[in-house]
Amino acid sequence: MNSYQIHPILQLLTACLFCYQASAQTTVRKIDNDWTLMVGEKPFEIKGATFGYAKDVENYDHYFQDLKSLGVNTTRLWATDKNTGKLLDVAHTYGIKVMVGIWMRHGRPGMEDDDSFDYLEDKKGMEVMYNNALKVVEKYKDHPAVLSWGIGNEVYLNMATDAEKEAYSKLLESICSAIKQQDPNHPITSVEAWTFGLEWWQQFVPSIDIYGLNSYGPGVDLLANELEKRGIDKPYIVTEFGVTGEWDIKEKKNGVEVEPNDQQKYDAIAKGYQNWIKNKPACLGVYVFHYSNGNDFIAPWLLTHYKKMLRPQYWAIREAYTGQKPINAVPVITSFTLPDSEADSGTWMPVSLGVSDVENERLDISFYYNQRTGSRKRRNQINTLQFRGNLREGFEIQLPKEHGPIKVYVNVKDSFNNVGIASTAVVVRDEEAKQRKYLVAKTSLPFYVYKDGTGNPYIPSAYMGNIGSIEVDTEHTDDVHSGTASLRIGYKAFQDWYGVGFVDPPNDWGEILGGYDLSGAKTFSFWAKASKRGVTAKIGFGLIDKDKPFPDTAKKEIEIKLTPKWKKYTIDLKKLDLSCIRSGLVVVSASYGSPHYIYLDDVVFE
Repeated sequence: MNSYQIHPILQLLTACLFCYQASAQTTVRKIDNDWTLMVGEKPFEIKGATFGYAKDVENYDHYFQDLKSLGVNTTRLWATDKNTGKLLDVAHTYGIKVMVGIWMRHGRPGMEDDDSFDYLEDKKGMEVMYNNALKVVEKYKDHPAVLSWGIGNEVYLNMATDAEKEAYSKLLESICSAIKQQDPNHPITSVEAWTFGLEWWQQFVPSIDIYGLNSYGPGVDLLANELEKRGIDKPYIVTEFGVTGEWDIKEKKNGVEVEPNDQQKYDAIAKGYQNWIKNKPACLGVYVFHYSNGNDFIAPWLLTHYKKMLRPQYWAIREAYTGQKPINAVPVITSFTLPDSEADSGTWMPVSLGVSDVENERLDISFYYNQRTGSRKRRNQINTLQFRGNLREGFEIQLPKEHGPIKVYVNVKDSFNNVGIASTAVVVRDEEAKQRKYLVAKTSLPFYVYKDGTGNPYIPSAYMGNIGSIEVDTEHTDDVHSGTASLRIGYKAFQDWYGVGFVDPPNDWGEILGGYDLSGAKTFSFWAKASKRGVTAKIGFGLIDKDKPFPDTAKKEIEIKLTPKWKKYTIDLKKLDLSCIRSGLVVVSASYGSPHYIYLDDVVFE
């Protein structure tokens, strides 16, 4: 074979590689005055859903197969993690594209994030965000499942001053322009609530290709006009959408915002897609919020699954994108009322309830409550209500030990695993609850501060001492005490001291209300060991002092000499006020002449 000849197999591989790269290319074009998203040379109308199962890797195949059956052709992520590569692989298997999210920190605690960041002073932190963005793009830009990049989420909404917004805008432009150089094959979207970012993007961030606008309810119908009023000739994507959210609700009952009913939730998606989104020349499509499961306040309102049961929102996505009605109808709650008067906690209150189900399936009824005061986690909690009765003879609920208005839910589940949910509100009186100083999330015992690495209630964000030498692995899998993972805290220095506090909310030292009410716990225990002998540590809970607005109501620690073998340690909690524990675990130690690791597992209040 001559040196200038190309072997036929090499030609084939080269052609396949070209096709692979071309198939991953996404462009934005204006055709006959309509903006169009192109994947390769084919128009791509975004029929999306935001994805909330990123951590459930084992069930990716089920989720993406399910999304495909609903007519979804793309999902949106807010950020990447260790599972993103696998997620992209599975999404591609089912022909689903992904808007890959690149997280940008909020300037102050916001809608879904209690973080805060100083865009005026923290140059190092901005460099970290810049470098992270480019690393994400470099890692995933050649994956065929990538549709676009989605940078940030509602950052402008969660900023206090124009100076901060300008500083963020300039950082955003530097990131977007760098990504364009790095990856010319995928457009860049930045995401904001409603229209809060438009002026800033126009003035400072010309490198954005598509505006991402989170909008709920009929307001989404106004987005096209808002862009036109500002003279913006760019396409947009509705990057979050669903029924009107609590933040826009004007009507109240007993001091609680009135939640839309299940039919309104269904219609907002099924009809709203056709009437408010699909017919807009500048709109490239929508990501419905939120294909996910939850058991807190937001789940009945906006999620496709609640406690692993199917909600009307799930079936509404199917009708919006495929035109097909539900396979099995969600039970309909025709009426749900309580007496319109205040009552003492413990009172048994009669319920007026009417339900129907077109398939005439057996229906299971249950009751819950939520209240909208106190810390974020407390406001989001949905708690079980005691009840008695049946559909034929009627129900009564027992009012909980709360003071003030509570939101009461009824759940009606059918045999297909659909659940209909309705809510109302009532005012409860309780003198003991009225005296609570810190309104934080309730817990049930045993309450694990750490167990198996994921889903733990406190975050290791309070670093102390020689912080540059600390490393924390919350999912260490070698030689665990029990389960699948243990907590490993490493110290790399040969001198000085260090400490790690596991706190709620993260990155807060007592300025934001958080933590948990652990009243009733008798002991705090944990298993611990070290990588070598001679390591002494102070281990306990409670870190935030009473000079802060929202401190720990109790602190206790023990000093122990750790060994290389697992050993259980227990702290007695008698006579301690556990009504607000902000820092569920605190570990303080020193180098003792060389680097070392401390391991903990099964950290629990009980």
